[in-house]
Amino acid sequence: MKHLSLFLFFLLVGGLQIASTQTKPAPSELFATDKVQAVNITFKQSNWSYYLDSLRFNGDGLLPAVVELNGQKFENAGVRFRGFKSFAPGTPRNPLHIVLDMKEKTQTYQGYHVLKLSNTLRDPSMLREVLGYEIARTYMPAPKANYAKVTVNGKYYGLLANVESVNEEQFLNRYFASTDNAFFKVNQEAGEKTPTGCKNNLYGSLEYDKQVSCYENNFEKISEHGTKELMELARILNEEPEKIETVLNVDVALWMLAFNNIIVNLSSYSGQHSVNYYLYQDDDGRFYPIIWDLNLAFGSFKNIGSGSDLKLKGLQELDPLLHIANTTKPLISKLLETPNYKKIYLSHLRSILQDWFTSGKFEKRAKELQTIIRKDVDSDPNKYYTLAEFDASIDKTVGKKSKIPGLLELMARRTAFLKTHPELAVFPPDVMDVQVEGRKPLSSQKVEHFRITAKVDKYPRRVELFYRLDGKGAFSQVTMLDDGKNDDGTANNNVFGVTIVPQNGEQTIEYYILAENPGLMSYSPANYMWEKHKSTLEALNK
Repeated sequence: MKHLSLFLFFLLVGGLQIASTQTKPAPSELFATDKVQAVNITFKQSNWSYYLDSLRFNGDGLLPAVVELNGQKFENAGVRFRGFKSFAPGTPRNPLHIVLDMKEKTQTYQGYHVLKLSNTLRDPSMLREVLGYEIARTYMPAPKANYAKVTVNGKYYGLLANVESVNEEQFLNRYFASTDNAFFKVNQEAGEKTPTGCKNNLYGSLEYDKQVSCYENNFEKISEHGTKELMELARILNEEPEKIETVLNVDVALWMLAFNNIIVNLSSYSGQHSVNYYLYQDDDGRFYPIIWDLNLAFGSFKNIGSGSDLKLKGLQELDPLLHIANTTKPLISKLLETPNYKKIYLSHLRSILQDWFTSGKFEKRAKELQTIIRKDVDSDPNKYYTLAEFDASIDKTVGKKSKIPGLLELMARRTAFLKTHPELAVFPPDVMDVQVEGRKPLSSQKVEHFRITAKVDKYPRRVELFYRLDGKGAFSQVTMLDDGKNDDGTANNNVFGVTIVPQNGEQTIEYYILAENPGLMSYSPANYMWEKHKSTLEALNK
């Protein structure tokens, strides 16, 4: 009996020790797309919807609530309805803006202070925002997005898209390593109240106006400063476009324009109004456009700014050079009048087309996401479309009044159209066998320079290396040559070379390569915006 008691004692103590070493499960990653987030909101008021309608019409006030996010409770959070055209008073499923730290500034979820939940209006597939942002993030700064199942006062409110706020420090630090530079959002209501002396209906077109009030009307100022810099961006774009790279990250702008065109995102700079993007200025003084609000992408909004709304065939065959001569859209017309920028833009179009649509990746990913959310869509009491319409929305047009194209119905034919378009049917150069020469076997001579070579075919006429040493500063540009004098072997053998000589003891290099032929450009790595080739002198000397 004594031995049994001791055994039970040690078993109990051991069990307690094991339990004490276990940690609580990590909270769900807020924007993971493999799991639907759980958001439970509790208001004191039973008529909370009436209060939220009133607050929406009277500024940016918040209704206090207790918010539980994936099991983590936030007392004294704040909630309001959000959205421009997606908000309607009295409807049971408006988009939501939730401030977790309304009173307690330390109340954050994985560093996030705010939730922006979209009601996916005019999107029977529920894919346009989540999948659209996933594509965009491949090429440029863009928010994360997934899904959240929302309950209010114990009742299922709806399955909403959970989109990362670009105002968050998490977003700005991830892409810009700063949070307090000039920052603007296009004003969706700008065309309704144009000040005297300003051009009409500019929104975010970046046409040049000389009055400060014109810019204060067309853009919402998020930062405390920057209007002067924004005006200078518009002036240079319109009057001195040859200097545009001093005030704008042109490559990111071209990616955004290519993205909008490929996926027929006309509720954007490329459509009727120049809306749904932000501008953030980096530490080098260049503005970056940041795409926003993809709920009406993939042909859900159909107007290009002239004539009536496009029919399905017009959406499928949207001109890849839409607005190239439209002076009211200088971000397109002024940039693409430069042959080099036009070629980069077309190359970006082709890259997105191949990466996502020609490859079949888009269809596969669309079906994966719909499988994840199908159960929650089915049980949503306030959904705008039936489950049958949700299922059909991949392949068929849904709706009688607002005819929303099926995603594959739109993009399969659009892909076929663009693949044979004269501007895109040519092949870009291939960049292969990128190498940095290391120390030769048995040699005692250390490598002190970076000798970089690459094989390039399909009639390259220009090959450029963009590089920086020890991860510091902006990328420098130097031409790679196939002349037999740059460690490239014999002349004219399609191997291009260049030697980078560190000047201040630098030990590492990161770089990417641009190759141009008469038709298009290509890059190595292909995803050069986020990935670079890298090498170190230490590795080369092993």
